[in-house]
Amino acid sequence: MKELVVISGKGGTGKTSLLAAFACLAKNAAICDADVDAADLHLILNPQVRQRQDFVSGHSAAIDPAKCTRCGLCRELCQWQAIDEDFVVDAIGCEGCGVCYYFCPEKAIAFPPSTCGEWFLSDTRFGPMAHARLGLAEENSGKLVTLIRQEGKKLAEVNGLGLLLTDGPPGIGCPVIASMGGASAVLIVAEPTVSGRHDMERVVQLSDFFKIPAMVCVNKFDINLDQTHAIEAYARERRVTVMGRIPFDPAFTEAMVQAQTIFEYDGIAPGARALKTIWNRLTWELGI
Repeated sequence: MKELVVISGKGGTGKTSLLAAFACLAKNAAICDADVDAADLHLILNPQVRQRQDFVSGHSAAIDPAKCTRCGLCRELCQWQAIDEDFVVDAIGCEGCGVCYYFCPEKAIAFPPSTCGEWFLSDTRFGPMAHARLGLAEENSGKLVTLIRQEGKKLAEVNGLGLLLTDGPPGIGCPVIASMGGASAVLIVAEPTVSGRHDMERVVQLSDFFKIPAMVCVNKFDINLDQTHAIEAYARERRVTVMGRIPFDPAFTEAMVQAQTIFEYDGIAPGARALKTIWNRLTWELGI
């Protein structure tokens, strides 16, 4: 089984629209939305949930007012200042370090596991899908990304599918690293701006460090041809395969409004034709 992870150095480059379009074109793929901080692939694919589970990670403190003598030690020790004057723990501010729990002389602080969100196994019109949703203000360390990818691979294996298409998170932090490890290849979606080029370079360096084969495509290439040329030149210099260019096309936005991929909305639009060419090159590179 091969896994293609679509990532970008920053948000808003269009990687989710591309991933959904690839899912439409693929004949034997499972789908994974590993961008759990801002999951939105479900808005296009409209998954029908058939299994859901809580995601439990870390701990959060809770003070028992019946036992608390308000000695103030916990407030002095809390480096996050997550305990207010009424000795109530701010669940959002608490980082779950456990110092207050371990040093409370009255044992008035509980330290239960924290439920951070949910993860789902669903069916879509393009195949089975693993995805998740973090709770409000919850942080993503990469653990949930790893879990979702594992579940996505299981879906592919159970259904006898040869490909897992993963929508990865943007940036270069822990969630991105968790989305890349062990992947067959990553496709970096870049936009032709100064910041877009800079962020793309950081992701290329990251994939090179972890020795993950990387490919690049430029979305909305025609809004700044100078930056498009610069991105492609850098990619060739780093021996990263340039898969192609996608023009600015309002059909992408119009398709999203209709909760469709661009191929479902307008299969002959300029953006759709460009994506078809890139998909053909991807299947060749991945050997699928």
